[in-house]
Amino acid sequence: MNSPDCGRKQVFPSRVRQRFSDTASAPRKAALEILRQTVAGKQRSSSTFTFTDDVARIIEHHLPRAFLLKNVKNLLGHDRGRTFEVIRRTLAGELDYQVSVRVIDARSFVPQHRERTFIVGFREKNGFSLDDLVVPERASGPRLGSILHPEDGSEEVEDRFTYGSQAKVIDKYTLSDKLWNYLQAYAAKHKAAGNGFRFGLVGSNDIARTLLTRYYKDSSEILVSRGLRANPRRLTPCECSRLMGFRGPDSQPFIIPVSDTQSYKQFGNAVVVPAVTRHMKPWLRGCRVEGEITGGPT
Repeated sequence: MNSPDCGRKQVFPSRVRQRFSDTASAPRKAALEILRQTVAGKQRSSSTFTFTDDVARIIEHHLPRAFLLKNVKNLLGHDRGRTFEVIRRTLAGELDYQVSVRVIDARSFVPQHRERTFIVGFREKNGFSLDDLVVPERASGPRLGSILHPEDGSEEVEDRFTYGSQAKVIDKYTLSDKLWNYLQAYAAKHKAAGNGFRFGLVGSNDIARTLLTRYYKDSSEILVSRGLRANPRRLTPCECSRLMGFRGPDSQPFIIPVSDTQSYKQFGNAVVVPAVTRHMKPWLRGCRVEGEITGGPT
């Protein structure tokens, strides 16, 4: 249902399904309410306040033992910090949750520079703090080669993305001459004008820029080099899933049932899985031992 005053969808807390999911594996339940919302740093404060109100109403209705919010890095400095102060005051003051905040770069876990603000809240006071979590050095993180199709026959063919005995990436992911020429000309134009636009041409030893929801349009932020005389290609949805840390059971490929366009949008708006699981899993296990978090809703 659309709101008549601003054209946005209304949020009904009672219809929001509670998801109690252990970050280690789905069958082992833990009381962690994950609410993932993204507010662009350039949005108006009123939009951010609406976001805060929606999340606050959901939390107030379900009263989860714990929640985790993921947001853009710019949230902390938006409107000179006033926006985040409203969020903190709402969560900690009005809802009485213990709140911890930290900006974490997923580059420590996946070959992608992706800084995001994580906000963790607990209904019962405890000693948890995001500042105490040890994040691996970014320089020791993986490189793009770890998520790219090797195209050398060492990987099984995935008919949707690769073909042939060498499991080469299907040609449709290679940029057309028209698009590649346009991106090069556009970058040269902005460089001459002193502006910052440039495409992100990367190889197997590089770190990618942030994967965005707009990746399906021209894929300019992450283009895989295919040599000096060849047009680069975009990542396949399978590679995007790996870039965001998604893996299926027993490290099998993550099943992608939607179109390429929807895949790019969804992965571009997702949370990097290991950035959450490696932080929260040990702590949740400790809570279960202490009996602070049970195996189901409260």
